[in-house]
Amino acid sequence: MPLNINNTRQLLQNFDFRRLFINELGWNNPPHALAPADATAKGGIRFRRTPVAVLSGIHVFEITTPDGTIPDAKARAGIHAAVAILAAENILIFVDAARSKSHWHWVKREAGKSLTRPHLYIKGQPGDLFISKLAAMVVDISELDGRGHLPLTVAANRVKKALDVERVTRHFYDEFKREHTAFLGVIDGIPVKADAEWYASVMLNRMMFVYFIQRKGFLDGDHDYLRNRLNRCKREKGEDKFYSFYRYFLLRLFHEGLGGKTRPPALEALLGRIPYLNGGFFDIHDLEKPDRYGNAIRIPDKAFERIFDLFDHYEWVLDPERTVRKAGDKEEINPDVLGFIFEKYINQKQMGAYYTKEDITEYISKNAVLPFLFDAARSKCKIAFENPNGPTIWDLLKANPDRYIYPAVRHGTALPLPPDIAAGLDDVAKRTNWNKPAPTEYALPTEIWREVIARRKRCEEIRRKLGAGEVRDINELITLNLDIRQFAQDVIENCEGPELLRAFWDAIKKVTVLDLTCGSGAFLFAALNILEPLYEACLVRMGEFLNDEAIKYDAAKLKFTEHGLPLPPHKKFEDFSLLLDSVAAHPSPRYFIFKSIILNNLFGVDIMEEAVEICKLRLFLKLAAQVEPDAAKDNLGIEPLPDIDFNIRAGNTLVGYATRAELEAVASGDWILKGQVKEVLEAAEDAAKLYECFQKSQVEGDQSTAEFKRKLRDKFDYARAKCDRFLAESYELGLSKKPQKFDAWRKSHQPFHWFVEFYGILSK
Repeated sequence: MPLNINNTRQLLQNFDFRRLFINELGWNNPPHALAPADATAKGGIRFRRTPVAVLSGIHVFEITTPDGTIPDAKARAGIHAAVAILAAENILIFVDAARSKSHWHWVKREAGKSLTRPHLYIKGQPGDLFISKLAAMVVDISELDGRGHLPLTVAANRVKKALDVERVTRHFYDEFKREHTAFLGVIDGIPVKADAEWYASVMLNRMMFVYFIQRKGFLDGDHDYLRNRLNRCKREKGEDKFYSFYRYFLLRLFHEGLGGKTRPPALEALLGRIPYLNGGFFDIHDLEKPDRYGNAIRIPDKAFERIFDLFDHYEWVLDPERTVRKAGDKEEINPDVLGFIFEKYINQKQMGAYYTKEDITEYISKNAVLPFLFDAARSKCKIAFENPNGPTIWDLLKANPDRYIYPAVRHGTALPLPPDIAAGLDDVAKRTNWNKPAPTEYALPTEIWREVIARRKRCEEIRRKLGAGEVRDINELITLNLDIRQFAQDVIENCEGPELLRAFWDAIKKVTVLDLTCGSGAFLFAALNILEPLYEACLVRMGEFLNDEAIKYDAAKLKFTEHGLPLPPHKKFEDFSLLLDSVAAHPSPRYFIFKSIILNNLFGVDIMEEAVEICKLRLFLKLAAQVEPDAAKDNLGIEPLPDIDFNIRAGNTLVGYATRAELEAVASGDWILKGQVKEVLEAAEDAAKLYECFQKSQVEGDQSTAEFKRKLRDKFDYARAKCDRFLAESYELGLSKKPQKFDAWRKSHQPFHWFVEFYGILSK
């Protein structure tokens, strides 16, 4: 049944969702038993749910709130969790009191991972893009079975096709790949093909970053900053000046504007009011230095026109959860797309590089990071884990077992079994229907009754173990496939004493996640997503301890004040007071949290320079998404980005010295070499100490100077060069004394000396 576009558009404009789903999309009326009702979600959030339609167990609800506003992302997630108890698979349509704005909330489930897919429709929009999404959910009567049902798997795939963003991602990737090739073809002045490909990626990455921040208003308040500056450059320099935009404007924007603090009047006139971003991302690139290609590089204006034509077809959204879409039919691009593009663009067979999906990275990361945090906290606050005469953290499992059993495991277990199925529990001869598909209210997709019974028994056994207090080790949560992330969150939020909170905070801020082949950052982002709510929970709990001590504390801003003036540090919780005061000095608590994680916790290496740059770019965009431009504030309210050149590095992780013992073995029996190895180890140790100061100063908001970074880089370069020569000699006698051969060997092997590059981490 083709979708009636005119009818659909009118119903969408009228916010008549029931007629939209039932009359135009072919869905069913909701069950009579499911009436409109008021409810309360976690945190005391009140809402009203009104059934709209249903298809094979997938329910659509309209959600309104008493104050008539659309709740924020965290509140929406809480409401979704409350509704999911009633209807596990659902689409929630949040509507404001004026019925002029609707936020469609759907959660994609993959292997235990829940991914929110938000979609916004505002009254007055043409709605073409939204209607194209709805078209994928149309059901024809000929598809239904004799009972008027559509298989759940088919219905779920329809919703996924309509509301999952991956379709847009693939479309953008196909176009991007074509334009990348065209852009590469017109770069002049870089004769080495690999370097030209690298530089094409560098330029496109920089421009994508600029597209994200210009859409947020950070660049002279102009949402079309690059396009307008290109047109202005052509007017001022003339149509026949084919390289003027790249040479006259773009490089100055990158190196002197976004990457430089000093702004002479002439530069201000050229660039307008833009922030200083730091981060090293806009520094003069190795390929742009005079000893490489420098002034020889040329890129015609037409190349940028083509790229902007592509980029302008999309809406560049830094944070989909916090951004109101503009009217129009542009498809949305967010920072996650960049990782997908890189992973798909490289030659996988040749490079041995493969994209790791979010469900895998999340599963591996949480089951590695969280047990480590619990073990570290246990070593500092043993009583909270092993108190024979009082409460322990394991009491949370005992008090509410179902909270930590995944909904998929619990699905249908609260319902009594049909008599014919129940009869087979004790009599094998009566299990005649056990190999037949079970109804959706009992079964997960594709489950038969025999599988439903097995899952119910396992769920009951897990409930029994938890209720009896038998689970008292963090690794058992992994063995039983329990929600370890929810448990970690609850333990922190319910800390009864500051000792346990301090133990967790110390573990969280010090844990280092080092990805040996980070690519564009899939595993690092999984770790970031695991650590972020734990950081926030710790800070909020610290504020609650301060509140208990009668100090006025604003939990939303993570700041404590009295009559608007900062309070002196509280003696009992001085560390909490000082930390929260430091948080308040940043643009937002979330900015502080993400910046701290990126600097303190995340480290990666990859053999491909392009991968390293994409990874840094995505991390920078994550930070930029936490800030809104404020013309009244210095630097438009954005804190300069941290420099993470020493966190995310390029090199061949299979070639080089991995341990101190390997490096010391180089000098075995040679007193001259022994002295040189000692110097290398001292340089590596000095660099590690210098890096800790460099890191701390950035977390606290004091940006490092270029001189500071130069000293740090010199230390690393000295130790790295010495190790390269030691290693070269082990490959071929005299190689290190033949400059051309040695340089060629370094370029082909890209040695990476773990004990030098990450001395501080590996020493621990």
